[in-house]
Amino acid sequence: MISGFRFGVLALMWLVTPSHIAANPAPGVPEHTNRLAREKSPYLLQHAHNPVDWYPWGEEAFAKARRENKPIFLSIGYSTCHWCHVMAHESFESEEVAAIMNREFVNIKVDREERPDVDRVYMTFVQATTGGGGWPMNVWLTPDLKPFVGGTYFPPEDRHGQPGFTKVLDRIAAAWKQDHEKIAGQGTKIIDALREAQTAKSSVVETIDTKILDAAYEQFSRSFDARDGGFGSAPKFPHPVTLNFLSRFYARDPSSATGKHALEMDLVTLRKMAAGGMHDHLGGGFHRYSVDRYWHVPHFEKMLYDQAQLAAAYLDAFQITQDRRKADFFPPKTRTAQFL
Repeated sequence: MISGFRFGVLALMWLVTPSHIAANPAPGVPEHTNRLAREKSPYLLQHAHNPVDWYPWGEEAFAKARRENKPIFLSIGYSTCHWCHVMAHESFESEEVAAIMNREFVNIKVDREERPDVDRVYMTFVQATTGGGGWPMNVWLTPDLKPFVGGTYFPPEDRHGQPGFTKVLDRIAAAWKQDHEKIAGQGTKIIDALREAQTAKSSVVETIDTKILDAAYEQFSRSFDARDGGFGSAPKFPHPVTLNFLSRFYARDPSSATGKHALEMDLVTLRKMAAGGMHDHLGGGFHRYSVDRYWHVPHFEKMLYDQAQLAAAYLDAFQITQDRRKADFFPPKTRTAQFL
């Protein structure tokens, strides 16, 4: 009796198992795979299984846009960018958002660390037209690669005065269908204006008025945190360009009160950063910023351009103070160089 029951169970399992397996994908197999799966960039590979039909930057995508007369949606970021990951999770992993993107646009992903030339061109446009910039950088282009709308992070729905990403997509798609020739003409005018501005800027050679330097010093002095170093409140960024300016402002007139205070702002900030958690005491280098005013809790990503500039800032401080407390500046400079 029992053996007959076991046989019946085994037979039933044999009958139902093949159809059950066929109806479900194998575990670990992604549901979507796009052209980015063939790329080498870590950032592009992170998007290889989005439902968005991503293309890498190249002629295949450009030809499709020209052939179908579709605008290009260009998204630029990098692998350690926090808000890039946020937008990817909120929008690029959404089937509903991807359906709009795939229907209305030719979608291109670019790693800014792999193609800084592309990033630089379109960041100039975004900064000129919006007054700001950053990543993720999202730009809509004509099929001949001229930008006409740009921005950075877009939330999935309307939030804090920002339009939702799906709303932006729908509006741009509708505007393109209604009068794409006008939009293309506007893109040409914007590029021409930016080119003229760059040409005029490069042809003018001016001597910096010392009043500008004094005004910059006063601005930094007003926002300086005398207790914890840095400028302003949390989150605190290292701002190596500011530190380099202060050391050179000091060198211009070391005996003046403003020169001495400029050096104090520089050294206090460098000491506090080196002693805090934003400084990686084990691996070397500095994280991008501190989420608190005390430099204790870092935002865990490291930018190469920060490391290079901070190494120079610590070297300047060591050269200025080599007869006084030089241990404050030499180890951070050395560990940062080793990290690089």
